[in-house]
Amino acid sequence: MLNYPLKFRPILKEKIWGGNKLVTKLNKNSLLKNIGESWEISDVENNISIVSNGNLKNKSLKELLQVYKANLIGENNYINFGNKFPLLIKFIDAKQDLSVQVHPNDELSKKQHNSFGKTEMWYIIEADKNAKLILGFNGIITPKQYTHLLEEHKIMSVLNSENVKKGDAFFIEPGTVHSIGAGIVLAEIQQTSDITYRIYDFDRVDANGNKRELHTKLALKAINFNDKIACKCNYSTKINTFNNIVSCNYFKTNFIPIVKEKVIDYSKTDSFVIFMCVEGSATISIFGNSETVIFGETILIPATAEKVSITTKTSCKLLEITV
Repeated sequence: MLNYPLKFRPILKEKIWGGNKLVTKLNKNSLLKNIGESWEISDVENNISIVSNGNLKNKSLKELLQVYKANLIGENNYINFGNKFPLLIKFIDAKQDLSVQVHPNDELSKKQHNSFGKTEMWYIIEADKNAKLILGFNGIITPKQYTHLLEEHKIMSVLNSENVKKGDAFFIEPGTVHSIGAGIVLAEIQQTSDITYRIYDFDRVDANGNKRELHTKLALKAINFNDKIACKCNYSTKINTFNNIVSCNYFKTNFIPIVKEKVIDYSKTDSFVIFMCVEGSATISIFGNSETVIFGETILIPATAEKVSITTKTSCKLLEITV
């Protein structure tokens, strides 16, 4: 039955820029090297999450949707998305800089890939001293100027960089040129899409001496040249309170620092709920059934749960995500 908090097996991705912090700090169990991403909850084709706990263990997220439908994700979500889970949830460890990239919006994604677009947000879990993100351009630039600088390998000169620290959060709209810099571990919430247009990859080569593919023409169609987009989110950090970080058409993310206990009434929330543990640990209970979530873990609460109890011996920091 769909009456307990669901955990899923992390889908771990080796990346040329990945490190080992997802294993050493976020409690992922793997012998893989250079793990860049842990896909916590995914309905991306060929990367479907599998339940790791309870009586639904070994069932796929796709199977759950087909059987439980709106009971899993909510009435309105099921009307809008059917048997497609609308979000992709990740942890990311950037030992090296990620490529400079851009994501397409819904319209371009539908036309080019028959897919959702890729609106996303980041919550910084850990950042080395002087670690940076690339977020948009540092001034007004035309497509012609952009193309010239790209051809001359000078594109970095017009990109805006921002120093980051633990607890910072950023909203990345499609069309925003961006990159995660070396020394950053973060949580990522995004639409269900694996479409990224790589603009510049620092002329890196893999173990076989090959450069990764660039998507220059597609990126040019996707980039928003009209705005210098402000991406950083300002939010409060009140204890045992929903502190809103992002509310957009695709997801809502709250920051909840838990001390001792919090009981949440979801009777008027027509959505599944995802909790990402970004510090500490807690026990999460629904329908009298409990699961412990520790730092680096993610739990899915079905839409039928009207009351969720969260308890912690010391303290815990959670990201709460709904649609």
